[in-house]
Amino acid sequence: MLEYVAIALMIVVSTFVALSAIGMGELLGPKKKSKAKDVPYESGMLPYGEGTRRIPVRFYLIAVLFILFDIEVIFFLPWAVVFRQLRIFGLIEMAVFIGILLVGYAYAWKKGALEWE
Repeated sequence: MLEYVAIALMIVVSTFVALSAIGMGELLGPKKKSKAKDVPYESGMLPYGEGTRRIPVRFYLIAVLFILFDIEVIFFLPWAVVFRQLRIFGLIEMAVFIGILLVGYAYAWKKGALEWE
């Protein structure tokens, strides 16, 4: 139980530091408002048009597929570390896992989710 006290203390202290930094900025920071300060900063360029634009769903779909397959590949490392202890069961289990990944990849490819236009 003593280990949890240290973690709880760290959470309390870090929360206090974060809140006090925000509070100090609000209390001691400059408060002079101007129209130029309210304009969003766009890499040194004057912004034009609306700040929100419609982004095609394809960007979102590609990002989700990348994250999905990237996270699933992470499971190869622990499997490789204990491969000799798992023996044939581990090999079959990883073959099933790779098969499921390939089915998902083939489905995404067939549906055209990986096409970049």
